[in-house]
Amino acid sequence: MGSQDVDPDALEDLTEDLAADLTQWFASAGRDLPWRRIRDPWTILISELMLQQTQVSRVTERLGPFVQQFPSPTIMAAGPAAAVIAAWSGLGYNRRALNLHRSALQMVQHHDGKVPRELDSLLALPGIGPYTARAVRVFAFEERDAVVDTNIGRVLARWGNQTLRPAEAQRLADSYVPTEGVWLWNQAIMELGALVCGKNPRCSDCPVSRTCRWHAAGRPEPDPAHGSAAVSQKQSRFEGSDRQGRASLVRRLSQGPLGFADIPEAMGWPHDPERAERVLAGLVKEGMVVESRGRYGLPT
Repeated sequence: MGSQDVDPDALEDLTEDLAADLTQWFASAGRDLPWRRIRDPWTILISELMLQQTQVSRVTERLGPFVQQFPSPTIMAAGPAAAVIAAWSGLGYNRRALNLHRSALQMVQHHDGKVPRELDSLLALPGIGPYTARAVRVFAFEERDAVVDTNIGRVLARWGNQTLRPAEAQRLADSYVPTEGVWLWNQAIMELGALVCGKNPRCSDCPVSRTCRWHAAGRPEPDPAHGSAAVSQKQSRFEGSDRQGRASLVRRLSQGPLGFADIPEAMGWPHDPERAERVLAGLVKEGMVVESRGRYGLPT
C-alpha cells in the first residue's frame, strides 16, 4: 500500500497494555542522557538543535559546556553571533548556531528572554522546524503533542506497513499520544526507533512487535520505512565536499577575519579559487560570513 491510498484503519490504536509495555521497556532499556534529566526549555532547545545530524556521544560531551557559556537566551543575545559559532565548532552545520543566536535575539525582543511555549511562536523562530518545535513543547513543557523524528518515522511506517507522507505521519503520531505520560511516551517510542527499530531492525528484541504489521507480514521488501516521512537518507560524503570547505573556513574565521586571497587556502582548496569563491558567496548570502572593507569574518 502506498502513501496515496492510506487506509484509515491501517494503524490500530495502541491499547493501554501496549503503551504500558513500551514505556516499561524504556524504563529498563532507555539510555541515561543528560537532556532527559531536565525540563529547562532553553537547554532542551539547544540539545535538540545539536542532535540534528550529530552523534549522541558528541552532544553528551558538548551540551554542558555550551549551556554554561550561554545559560540563557538573554546572555546569548547580548554577545556576537561569532562567539556562538565558535563555541559550536565541531558540531557540524554551523548554520544552526547562527539560527540559535538569531532565535535568542527574537526571544529577547518578543518573549521576555524566554523560550516560548506555543507551537506557532516556536515555529516563528529562525531555523526551528516542526520537529524541534514539538520536541521543546513535549520535552520541556510536557504539552500533549507528538514528535516525529527519523526514529519515530521508521516505527510508524513499519507498524502500519506503509510509507507515509509528513502530514500522515504527524497525524498518526498525534493519535497515539496518551492523555497522561506524554514525555515518557515520546521518549519511549523514539528510543525504540533508535535502539531496536533502526536501519537494521531487531524485531526479536521489540517489546511491541505484535502490533507491527510489517513484522507480521514477514518483513517484505521494500521496507516501508525507506522514503517515509522524517526518515533520513544516507548523507553524502563529507571528505572533499563543499560542507568540509565551509566548516574549515568558519573554523579559521573564528580566529579572526581574512582577506579574499586567503579564503581558498583556509577552505583547503588553495588551487581551486573558483570553487572557494562560489562557496564563500553562499556563506555570505546566508549571513554566516560577513564582508567589511575587503575582509571576511564571522557575524557580530
